[in-house]
Amino acid sequence: PHCSFSADIPLISLCFRALCCKGPPPPRPEYDLVCIGLTGSGKTSLLSQLCSENTENIVSTTGFSIKAVPFQNAILNVKELGGAANIRKYWSRYYQGSQGVIFVLDSASSEDELETARNELHSALQHPQLCTLPFLILANHQDKPAARSVQEVLPSSTWIYRWRLWPVSYTHLDVYKRQMERAFSVAAPRLWNFLQWRLD
Repeated sequence: PHCSFSADIPLISLCFRALCCKGPPPPRPEYDLVCIGLTGSGKTSLLSQLCSENTENIVSTTGFSIKAVPFQNAILNVKELGGAANIRKYWSRYYQGSQGVIFVLDSASSEDELETARNELHSALQHPQLCTLPFLILANHQDKPAARSVQEVLPSSTWIYRWRLWPVSYTHLDVYKRQMERAFSVAAPRLWNFLQWRLD
């Protein structure tokens, strides 16, 4: 009758180890992205909200800034570059080492500004240091009355396999972040797989 007690000791020990002796969780992989777009497209505000920072006194980035954007299964180290005309000509100096690109467009901007943004996007897609990287394109300010649809922002005929175009607004940023976290939850080791998700 006492044999069962001694036989259970290893099982108890295993259970104890499983419950009480777990090591620290493995570190989340980190990836370096560059975030570009014209001044006023909302790059700084979007990144600040994704980092749960105060956005009351946001000012446009004049040079560059770096933010670590946390997700459940990864950390994105995002280098945001200022979007003024006198700064855009220096963007390429900061591309080295990037593993992906976030391009933010103002979907409620004037047609002239939107065309300028399209041209900058086209140049970035063709740049030697970015031409093989995945692009996440955000059509921002979708909550504004003058906002264009994603089809109007970038006609579908210009899409290529490296793009993922996503409508976004500050008022629905929580939904946007949850969708991104769901995409990262099935991420493979390489950033390429991180950004090649399918929209539901």
